[in-house]
Amino acid sequence: MRLHDLTRAMINGSTTGPAPGVDRDMSNAMPPRALPLLDNDNTAYWTGGANAELLIHRCSDCGYYVHPPVNFCPDCEGRKVAPHPVSGKGTVETFTVVHQQWVPGLKVPYVLALVTIAEQDGVRLAGNIVNCEPEEVSFGMPVKVLFEQNEDVWVPLFEPDPDAGAA
Repeated sequence: MRLHDLTRAMINGSTTGPAPGVDRDMSNAMPPRALPLLDNDNTAYWTGGANAELLIHRCSDCGYYVHPPVNFCPDCEGRKVAPHPVSGKGTVETFTVVHQQWVPGLKVPYVLALVTIAEQDGVRLAGNIVNCEPEEVSFGMPVKVLFEQNEDVWVPLFEPDPDAGAA
């Protein structure tokens, strides 16, 4: 479900059942997500998961990672910026546990976090922390990316990285 569809459903008062496009039998349905509109700048980020790659724009002039994705470098003002695969590893910078079911069929509680990528401090990705209980999430927790496919989008999610401390 695209963000504009979700917004339209909320404006039209669709509170008695699932939003348009969401299976009424929620037992087997994927949680509904507001999906982004793809454009020239963000398509690589939202579709890289098809190849199990987290793609972050990087400037080929200075090496600076740029997120959200744009076609110029805010560090050196260069224009040679393109998607670049990163490790998918990072740390939880901050997070919140959401207990309010904002969308019918969305399982609560869930964790929404800002994850700093391992490659560059300051590049933070918003995403859910999955495959652990909300009370297990902590500041500085090492995580790794995984992807959830929804239509033509592969949403980056993060899970605890048990190998982060291994030498």
